[in-house]
Amino acid sequence: MQTRRILVAIILAFAVSACASQIDAGISVEPNTPGFLWGLWHGFIFPWSFIGSLFNPDIAVYAVPNNGGWYDFGFFLGVTVLGGGSFFGSKKRRD
Repeated sequence: MQTRRILVAIILAFAVSACASQIDAGISVEPNTPGFLWGLWHGFIFPWSFIGSLFNPDIAVYAVPNNGGWYDFGFFLGVTVLGGGSFFGSKKRRD
């Protein structure tokens, strides 16, 4: 039963990820295009950028165009690892 649930979850994850795509206009190969390190930085400052974007339409939380997968990976790491996404939720509470 446990194996079946895992298999269904994997199939569902692949089915949902097949729908994800990035438009070609959002990816650039020019040398000054934001890459992994800019993605990491933008992921780290995401909370502040989001708050700023609510008040100023010139502030964006995600750089377009970027170089694609490496920028996305850096952004993901910035949000989860540097932003403390999984660290703070995993601490045991002391009573």
